[in-house]
Amino acid sequence: MHAFWCSSLLSFYMVVVAHGVESDISCLKSIKNTLEDPHNKLSSWKNFNNKTNGFICDFVGVECWHPGENKVLHLNLTNMGLKGEFPRDLRDCPSLTSLNLSHNELTGPIPSDISTLLPYATSIDLSNNKFNGEIPPSLANCSYLNSLRLDNNMLSGHIPQELGQLQRIRNISFANNNLSGPLPLFRDGVTSAEAYANNTQLCGGPLPPCSSDDFPQSFKDGLVVGYAFSLTSSIFLYMFL
Repeated sequence: MHAFWCSSLLSFYMVVVAHGVESDISCLKSIKNTLEDPHNKLSSWKNFNNKTNGFICDFVGVECWHPGENKVLHLNLTNMGLKGEFPRDLRDCPSLTSLNLSHNELTGPIPSDISTLLPYATSIDLSNNKFNGEIPPSLANCSYLNSLRLDNNMLSGHIPQELGQLQRIRNISFANNNLSGPLPLFRDGVTSAEAYANNTQLCGGPLPPCSSDDFPQSFKDGLVVGYAFSLTSSIFLYMFL
């Protein structure tokens, strides 16, 4: 019986590992097929039918957990002139902890569900691209984040207040975008004014204080509702006493 259970557990482990390996290979293959590579920087990403353990670890920009295992740990594709949108197939690299797509020509919005694509990310660098639209609040669900760089893009709207919930964040930058409104309440020492440079409509924190006009309508509505609730509760409490 003991031998049977050991054999079963070993088989289960091999299935899980094999699935993870297949997933990571599929992840990189899809990224190569999705992104435009005008300078042929991903020329080493070839022969995806290779059966050698760890063969993707020799791809440029790929760092694996172990040299002999096809499980991607870091993906560094900076300054390659890549074009296209954010590669959603990153969800098939389940062990990925660090993503650097900086200094490329990527466009479109940052996915609203980015936290489900990169659930274990400790570092995300999308700086110096052409990403547009709003910063997704779901980034706050990337609870392992230590570093987040979104500077030098074409992002607009507000910086989500939810990002202030990132307990492990150490390095963050939103400079050179089209952002507006009050800053999230990050822990002391996390950010400086340079992290928000050239966003003329941002306020609060290390920047000049906000006026009432700087707060989004949803924030104002929340304050009104909260004040009304507090006032009503006080009146009922007074009447009860």
